[in-house]
Amino acid sequence: MYPVIEWKNDKVYMLDQRLLPEKEKIIIHHDYRDVARSIKDMVIRGAPAIGVAAAMGVALAVVSGEASDEKEFGKIINTFAQTRPTAINLFWALDKMKGIYHRYSNDPVALKMNIIEEALKIDRDDVSTNRKIGHNGEVLIKSGHTVLTYCNAGALATAGYGTALGVIRSAVENKKQISVIAAETRPYLQGARLTVWELQQDGIPVKLVTDNSVGYLMSKGIINEVIVGADRIVRNGDTANKIGTYTIAVLAKYHQIPFYVAAPISTIDFNLDSGSDIPIEERGKNEIIHFRDQVIARSYTEVIHPAFDITPHNLITAIITEEKILFPDYSKQIQKLQQ
Repeated sequence: MYPVIEWKNDKVYMLDQRLLPEKEKIIIHHDYRDVARSIKDMVIRGAPAIGVAAAMGVALAVVSGEASDEKEFGKIINTFAQTRPTAINLFWALDKMKGIYHRYSNDPVALKMNIIEEALKIDRDDVSTNRKIGHNGEVLIKSGHTVLTYCNAGALATAGYGTALGVIRSAVENKKQISVIAAETRPYLQGARLTVWELQQDGIPVKLVTDNSVGYLMSKGIINEVIVGADRIVRNGDTANKIGTYTIAVLAKYHQIPFYVAAPISTIDFNLDSGSDIPIEERGKNEIIHFRDQVIARSYTEVIHPAFDITPHNLITAIITEEKILFPDYSKQIQKLQQ
């Protein structure tokens, strides 16, 4: 797998995903503020990977002596909390780090040792969790089928292996003959730049399509299943994912194509009742009116740029977790996970 994020020698190493697939560059972070900036600027992205990055960033702050008291530690946590508000894994990881801080705050040596270990554990556990998701979900993918995926929910969006792509990888490992269609995913083109790159690296057959061709391909019977990741799932099963996911879910429902969500239990927000309660990140206009250095709209153009949308639970065929596959009624199934 690819070195998405690593802790080495009290520094945080990240693969700069903004440059893929043309260039593979590792950024070394010496300061927690730089880690937070990399999360905000999408050097690293994907809800599970964001959680890992935030945990390592907090550990970096503690090791560097920035968390001198509870007030300063609170500022560090708040810095990360403001980076990507839709991804619940971010807040889940921060809660883990807060627990370690409060347990060992009176012993600086133990604090440094245990907060690093917690960050590394979050990293390790994510890979193990993704493999379990893949194992559970691959039974839904039939040999000979073509699977559509959107955005990137692979090794690059996690600590390794991936959620939606983890299901695809597991199906291939179980000798199923499948092919993948990856939608490009405007405006950052994570599908084109990242998902296609990952699958090509693994030798899994993949074709790239424009986002607005998905409905046509479904009408021609070319797509058999859809599988995506998630940034937040709430108690009724409503799911936040990359903007454009809702559109694909509506098209899948119309064409009677199964629509699957693959995500760890840490992506479930047990405190929110419905998708309307999920905060949706709004990003800057330059991501819309520019593509890298190319201007594609005038500078004074007004834009609407939500980074995520909400797919209602009644459009989702199943939610694949590391524990089991959830089917409707999601409210009851998700409640059981919390018990």
